[in-house]
Amino acid sequence: MTTNSPRTAAKPPTEGAATEQGVYVTTGQEFVRDTNYIDTRITRDGRDGYPVEAGRYRLIVARACPWANRTIIVRRLLGLEGALSMGMCGPTHDADSWTFDLDPGGLDPVLQIPRLKDAYEKRFPGYPKGITVPAVVDIPTGAVVTNNYPQITVDFELEWTDHHRPGAPDLYPEHLRDEIDEVSRGVYTEVNNGVYRCGFAGDQESYEKAYHRLFTKLDELSERLSTRRYLVGDTITEADIRLFTTLARFDPVYHGHFKCNRSKLAEMPVLWAYARDLFQTPGFGDTIDFTQIKRHYYVVHRDINPTGVVPAGPDLGNWLTPHHRAELGGRPFGDGTPPGPPPTDEVVPAADGVPTHG
Repeated sequence: MTTNSPRTAAKPPTEGAATEQGVYVTTGQEFVRDTNYIDTRITRDGRDGYPVEAGRYRLIVARACPWANRTIIVRRLLGLEGALSMGMCGPTHDADSWTFDLDPGGLDPVLQIPRLKDAYEKRFPGYPKGITVPAVVDIPTGAVVTNNYPQITVDFELEWTDHHRPGAPDLYPEHLRDEIDEVSRGVYTEVNNGVYRCGFAGDQESYEKAYHRLFTKLDELSERLSTRRYLVGDTITEADIRLFTTLARFDPVYHGHFKCNRSKLAEMPVLWAYARDLFQTPGFGDTIDFTQIKRHYYVVHRDINPTGVVPAGPDLGNWLTPHHRAELGGRPFGDGTPPGPPPTDEVVPAADGVPTHG
């Protein structure tokens, strides 16, 4: 997720003052995402100057962001918590940067910075692009290493294997990689980014084109998943993680806020059961903070929602209803095992997840 970031740092706001909000919609134009990310990689051999080392790096995320949510899930499924610490930005930000407003004193406790932009500028002074999460920061230098979110999770899966937990699943099995990549490309262009092309469309034609592409792909995915439990093979893979983070936000945000309103997720039986299956799998639903998700979209996107009012609904209790997807077979973690509970300081507050009372 990107902030609209000017070159100069914003002055700290006075109490009660509104900070400058980003602009996400350009009138008369379709939304085109800037995908030129920092392509430095953290690898086993350190070929880009950043070798895999336990304790050296910090993953910076925001629970609200679907792109960051992918990294949270993969880190958890693979058991990388002990090797890779995680800092969390708050759900809202101004045009300048994501901030660590959830931490005491507004500082990340490890990096000791108030804004993620500081880590970007540490390596790239005057960094001209948007400040995005997820990002991985080199703790000794305080400088950002990468924000290339599609590559980050693949590298967690392939380059960090020495630090995987016993029983970690193979989320990117070699014999299925071509199919995973192919499925993931369609999921990205039509669904992950498709909801944004609907929400940030600057004219009717762009919106309707994006809308039809989105639901055409969702119908295709429904057909694919009607006879198989997971998108590729018979276990959870990278492809499922990439689709899940968008589906989890569909009814609370994208259906209304982004006008993706042909159907709610809860009205698409196959995808709804598929999403509930994953949500109820350890490592998925326990990373979802619906309060932060809604607050981010409805507060930050003021050019879509000028009042900043956050809707009270929808009812979230139905995420825990039976899904019956196990009848299709499949083994969620393959030859691996489920992850244990998350670290205490990474648990989503009960009030911000799915209510468990009947």
